[in-house]
Amino acid sequence: MNEAQPNNPLHGMTLEKILEALVDQYGWEELGARIEIRCFNYDPSIKSCLKFLRKTPWARAKVEKLYLKSQV
Repeated sequence: MNEAQPNNPLHGMTLEKILEALVDQYGWEELGARIEIRCFNYDPSIKSCLKFLRKTPWARAKVEKLYLKSQV
């Protein structure tokens, strides 16, 4: 299952790396404004956001979409 995925721009990126990159680029306040998720707006931390995003597919999809847009 270690086949290359040339058409997957997120291949090799962990959710933690994606979230850290977005926080570095936007900061928590701007990230919370762009994606209205409670864990971004109230007492945010990488750990609490990862816990939420791993359990919530729709929120993770929004984070991944924003990451891809920010990399263009």
